Amino acid sequence: MSPRRATLRGAERTSIDGDAADVLVCGASFAGLALARELAGLGHDVLLLDRYEIGERQTSACAVPTPWLDALGIHEARRSELPHMSFTTPHGSARYRLPWTWTSFDYRTLCHELWDQCGDARFVTAKVQGRTRTADGHVVHTDRGDVSAPIVVDAMGWRRTLATPHYQPPDAPLSRGLEVHPDVDPATQDDALDCWIDRSVIPRGYAWRVPAGGESRVGVGSYDPHDHVKAPTQEVARRLDVDAVRYQGNWFPHRLRPAAEDGVFFCGDSAGHCIPVSGEGIRTAFLFGIAAAREIAKVLDGAQTRDEALVAYAAFSKTRAAFFRRLLLLQRVMPRIPPRLLTLGFKLVSPQPVVDRAFGWYLAAADAEMALRDRPVRRASAPAIAAD
Repeated sequence: MSPRRATLRGAERTSIDGDAADVLVCGASFAGLALARELAGLGHDVLLLDRYEIGERQTSACAVPTPWLDALGIHEARRSELPHMSFTTPHGSARYRLPWTWTSFDYRTLCHELWDQCGDARFVTAKVQGRTRTADGHVVHTDRGDVSAPIVVDAMGWRRTLATPHYQPPDAPLSRGLEVHPDVDPATQDDALDCWIDRSVIPRGYAWRVPAGGESRVGVGSYDPHDHVKAPTQEVARRLDVDAVRYQGNWFPHRLRPAAEDGVFFCGDSAGHCIPVSGEGIRTAFLFGIAAAREIAKVLDGAQTRDEALVAYAAFSKTRAAFFRRLLLLQRVMPRIPPRLLTLGFKLVSPQPVVDRAFGWYLAAADAEMALRDRPVRRASAPAIAAD
């Protein structure tokens, strides 16, 4: 890590009051890093703020369709490539060979690989507490002082910190998940991402196991945020005969929220960009972070105003709304389907042409093609930013 990326602590955590940037990204999340990476080399000042150092505070099982890692040039973080998925109920199991593969990865390494692609972007640890809109943009309030920018992005997760009102679990459209990370012999790991639907363990949700080299990521997700998930996670670990160690968990949204509001871009979980049913939110964070960056780049280029960029980005988010609605409907229906009928449904989907079509549709809603085309090109000089 170069000196500009060092994080200050303790007495060195000096004031940043009065700092400014062309683009202020609140949250060094998957979405925030993807956005900063996309703007790298444009000659503008991009500043990321996060409460924690880059690569701290893993909150997901960290698996993503492999084409996204290929598109982003992520190599060192990869742990296991998984060409299969299995779905199991108390009445049977179905195993699918996917038309693409999952790859599990190491969270810290992936974040650092993305940050290494962020060019001259700056990073500062600071807890974002709110914002005030100004004629020229926004002033973001942190525990280390106020920072101003004409363009501000909220990529801080489900709390949607820069909007009002804030989410408050469990009375919000949120799911919750928890997992453990036992060490295992890599030779015993399967090449499948496993899912279990067992209502004796979790009434409205599912359990999973994600192989990741010498680690197995075992967890439970509940669509109902009122249901506790620690005891179910321990039960799944017991059934799989692995240790319930190294806990991590989080809330995650299952309904879209506006991607642009009151002059702010919202990306990833802050905009509800987390896929219902599966709870998958990494590649959608990549996708919408890149989409926001593309519109912001046009503002930096002088090709459109900030308000025009906000409208265009919100419209892009809405192009995926039908996909999210369909899966949210499925999420609401699945817990009501009798287990035997659900088992039959999994087996009916198992013919390869059906698997290819279903999982091809699932991937296409947030595929990696966008990351490979039309990246902004560095300009010799940076034009003034048009606010409105």
